[in-house]
Amino acid sequence: MSELNLYERFLDGRPLKVILGSTAAQIELLLEVLEPQQQSVPPAPGKWSAAEIVCHLADCELVFAFRLRQTLAEDGPTIQPFDQEKWANSYRGIPASKALEVFTAMRGWNLSLIGSALPGAAERPVTHPERGAMTFRNLVETMAGHDLNHLGQLRKIVAAAQAK
Repeated sequence: MSELNLYERFLDGRPLKVILGSTAAQIELLLEVLEPQQQSVPPAPGKWSAAEIVCHLADCELVFAFRLRQTLAEDGPTIQPFDQEKWANSYRGIPASKALEVFTAMRGWNLSLIGSALPGAAERPVTHPERGAMTFRNLVETMAGHDLNHLGQLRKIVAAAQAK
């Protein structure tokens, strides 16, 4: 696994734009299986509920939006990490459907940017304080792997709900 992309192991060989372009619809399909009250129940103590996972994805999409744009607009910027657990403290009570609206809108906006930037900007440098030197492409790869990781978590929640 690359230190540049902690989610590389989730990548499945499909083009990154295909993965990124299908995530919102996959989330929507998974949420349709769960009743609204099931969406807010964590699968285990200390784990995020389906709604919290979608909130996290929406937050991350905002973060990626800034990181992508900063990488294109600045020469070798250093991006800011964030503590996802602290951000998750604000998720209680937010419906998954609301988070999905935000995610879907931001993802569409980011896909437009990625489509216009690649392949020309693929090697634009960016630094992550914890991971070191990265590129625009590494950010896009991280987005895709991150999506697949959390889609897997959502599938497990759905499977457990269906087994009951």
